[in-house]
Amino acid sequence: MSRRSTIRRERESARPVGIAVRAARSLAGYAALVTALAWCGCSTVEDKHALFRGDDLAYYEAVAEGADPTHEDLQPQPDVAAASRPRTLSSDDPIEYWDLPLMEAIHYACRNSQVIRELGGAVLRAPEGAQTRYTKALFLTDPRFGQEAALSAFDAELSASAFFEKNDRALNNAFFGGGTRLLTQDMNVYQAQLAKKGMMGTEMAVRTNTIYDHNNAPGNQFPGAFTTILEGEVRQPLLQGGGLTFNRVAGPNGVPGALNGVLIAKVNDEINDIDFELGIRDFIADIENAYWDLYFAYRDLDARVEARDESLETWRNIQARKGQLSGGEADREAQSREQYFRFQEEVQNAFSGVPVDGTRTFNGSTGGTFRGTGGVLTAERRLRLLMGVPITDQRLVRTQDEPTPARVDFDWHALVVEAMMNRPELKRQKLKVRRRELELLASKNFLLPQLDAMGRYRFRGFGKHYLGYDSTERFDNAIDDLVSGDFQEWQLGVEFSMPLGFRKGHAAVQNAELALAKERAILDEQERQILHDLSNAQAEVDRAHEVMQTNFNRLQAARDFLDSLEAVRRAGRTVDIDRLLDAQRRLADSESRYYRARVEYALAIRNVNLEKGTLLEYHALYLADDPTPATTALVSAAPPAIEGEFVPAPAERHFEDAPPLVPEGLDDLELDEEEPRRVHVPLEE
Repeated sequence: MSRRSTIRRERESARPVGIAVRAARSLAGYAALVTALAWCGCSTVEDKHALFRGDDLAYYEAVAEGADPTHEDLQPQPDVAAASRPRTLSSDDPIEYWDLPLMEAIHYACRNSQVIRELGGAVLRAPEGAQTRYTKALFLTDPRFGQEAALSAFDAELSASAFFEKNDRALNNAFFGGGTRLLTQDMNVYQAQLAKKGMMGTEMAVRTNTIYDHNNAPGNQFPGAFTTILEGEVRQPLLQGGGLTFNRVAGPNGVPGALNGVLIAKVNDEINDIDFELGIRDFIADIENAYWDLYFAYRDLDARVEARDESLETWRNIQARKGQLSGGEADREAQSREQYFRFQEEVQNAFSGVPVDGTRTFNGSTGGTFRGTGGVLTAERRLRLLMGVPITDQRLVRTQDEPTPARVDFDWHALVVEAMMNRPELKRQKLKVRRRELELLASKNFLLPQLDAMGRYRFRGFGKHYLGYDSTERFDNAIDDLVSGDFQEWQLGVEFSMPLGFRKGHAAVQNAELALAKERAILDEQERQILHDLSNAQAEVDRAHEVMQTNFNRLQAARDFLDSLEAVRRAGRTVDIDRLLDAQRRLADSESRYYRARVEYALAIRNVNLEKGTLLEYHALYLADDPTPATTALVSAAPPAIEGEFVPAPAERHFEDAPPLVPEGLDDLELDEEEPRRVHVPLEE
């Protein structure tokens, strides 16, 4: 028997013993933990388990054994668990196509997105930074920095207490014991208060105190008696901490460096809304990026398949003429065969693709610069990921829309004005400037001394009982004595305090001034950056359109050149094989470059709308706020509008009725609309 099998058998025989030992240790440790928690007055493991898990103790016993069983809540979603095998290059299943317009893809994505997806995989690397449909509601309900939290500082507060004492003491002086040096006493103290802070910093309170004192002092009128007090108190800050503006900005409990009043909370909420809008904007841009990536992948595949088929025909012709004509030598045959397999590789890559980054936001430009990595299956899965539909399916998504070839001219001055007004980044930065201005305004209040005016008015009652028994006897009960108003007290006064030098106050003001200067400098630089990006986008529209026309002319020339060589070959004359194979390569490259240029032009127009802050309007979408702090949904599709969702606005696309692109004959070069497919051509010996 080998040493490995012996060790395995020893381990298997020792496993029950090890399990028993670990179980004994686990039970002993669990019993000790329960005993310690019960002795400390804390909740037991069973209590916490019932609160958070809801199942039996087997979960923790299994965890103690080193195995973490899968909880039902952690099971994958049904569409993930039931995902079919992805289509690959070697799949032989028939292809069923799903023709999808761009707007429908956006609507699918908006309907199915609880998390704002992106193409960089940040939801795995940094999930805490992901924007979701719950982002707005989470910020509104934040118990530290939300608006409700800021408003809660002004809520009325009810407090009550009851204390019971038994005193038994020896005193050195009978005066302090009411005539006795051995004092025994039963005392009960009941207190209740309703307090509220006003928007001007005013503190208002109504409170009642009731004291029951039963002792053996010989000087007492009654062995035990009740004293009850009802009083109202008002305290108003006159300098530091006073005023409507300060309390709305800093809050009634604001201190230097920790200001969270209602106004600042509102500004923070608006900043959070704009961050959410930015996430939606980038999400919509990435959907369009993925859509046009898939469009180019199909067109690139068409070009590669056409070139592959032509090179195969050339190879067959040369093979058939081998030994008969000067064009049929072995080197020519091998050269044409090499080109066929070269195009076959390009077809395979164009159909399957390589998992590399495609076009995405901020890869060279704000909205994304077209990369055109190709690959139908890879680009299709990327689009499915953003749309929120199953990643793998029996159908293959195929783009239905065509990028516009019409020339679009933007008015530069109008673009600049729109960008300065509509860009969410500028709106967000202006809100940050506003927040710093409010903080500076509130910080100056800390340079004032503390001067509070206060007033208190009190009714007192005294009696043998708390409630009356014999109303004819004086001091029979404390309540009757209280409501009689015989004993009333009042107090007025001011309190003053100030730190010598106001070191913290001056530091707070200086810090607020520096923070405000920083935000204003960032705002100026953002405007310059947006102007730079907008000028790039404007120039890119013109460049992409000119290059598209150039590539159209190149495609025409490449096709005419190949057609002329084919005509010579069909006439029976000898054609230089180098020129024929080179013409095929040129046609494939020029066709791919032409459709790349068309996609670049479509994205250039999109990027102009993004740079001027009107991308959602460009796609006929708008963001509606949910008036309730439940959830903020991402929804598209048809009216009626749903609160808190994306809904298409009744606006038309900008360039549907634009004139056709010159030169003439552009439509004649549209590729056949038949379904792109993999072509397996048997090679003849």
